[in-house]
Amino acid sequence: MISRYERWSRTERSERAQVAVMLLLAPVFLGMLPFVVAGIGPRLDRRFGLPPLGVAGASRAFGGVLAVAGFALGFWSVDTQLDRGRGTPLPVMPTRELVTEGPFRYCRNPMTLGAILAYLGIAVAARTAAGLAFVLALAATLLVYLKRLEEQELAERFGEAYLAYRRTTPFIVPRLSGRR
Repeated sequence: MISRYERWSRTERSERAQVAVMLLLAPVFLGMLPFVVAGIGPRLDRRFGLPPLGVAGASRAFGGVLAVAGFALGFWSVDTQLDRGRGTPLPVMPTRELVTEGPFRYCRNPMTLGAILAYLGIAVAARTAAGLAFVLALAATLLVYLKRLEEQELAERFGEAYLAYRRTTPFIVPRLSGRR
């Protein structure tokens, strides 16, 4: 019996459809969430009397490096999923192939790691405690989703290949050697 996950993932979607879905959701990840962190976070800090985090110049520099590194890792992950996985990182158009190359050889969730680093970087650069709290809550929610739902779905769709990959590749904290 084929599960709903497998039926869903076996549906071939054109490259044009994949790009369209990615372009529709990009404003959320590249616009709305950074705005919540850097735009609304400082306002909440002022409202609740929270002091700015860190030292202005150092926080902006360190936060900028984290944000650039996080977005770079995220984009590399998306590109790898589109190219090698023949699908998107979004559940509406999941990959059709198990992706274990590129950034996925270092950890199983490099896109999530990239997003967390990018948004943490934005919060640090904006020096906002409320923004930092939002990022940590978002990160916790993402990690619970990945552990409780996505891993089960991947095991069901890709079977022993995914289980072997899961046994040898860290969940979120990368193994920098890239060897298993």
